[in-house]
Amino acid sequence: MKIVSACLAGFPCRYDGAAKSDPRVMALVRSGGALPVCPEQLGGLPTPREPSEIVGGRVLSRDGRDLTEAFSRGARATLDLARAYGCDEAILKARSPSCGKGLVHDGRFGDGLVEGDGLAAALLASEGVRVRTEEDPWE
Repeated sequence: MKIVSACLAGFPCRYDGAAKSDPRVMALVRSGGALPVCPEQLGGLPTPREPSEIVGGRVLSRDGRDLTEAFSRGARATLDLARAYGCDEAILKARSPSCGKGLVHDGRFGDGLVEGDGLAAALLASEGVRVRTEEDPWE
């Protein structure tokens, strides 16, 4: 069983109220092989919401609000669901401050990237869940 970013499964839960549907992820969810989650919504953030990026270890919205606690709460809830459903692998949205793996946006709210992981991706990986993004080979 896998845990997947809900936006990849077709749910309009991204910061801009859109989805980033990935046909492979959608098929995996339809077959019962994956549980879709949105760590940001699980952390109590609304949709739509201001975009957020990791800056100096904190998650800040474009308007300057510190949302680290909400992102951390969502990461913990995602881990709890992964454990409850026996998920040992995650396929998450690349470059997201929650779900990104390896690269995340650089905190300047442009196209720049820096090495790092989103909060949910980092927590899942630290607890033994294999984390990939939709951009990694995984089928």
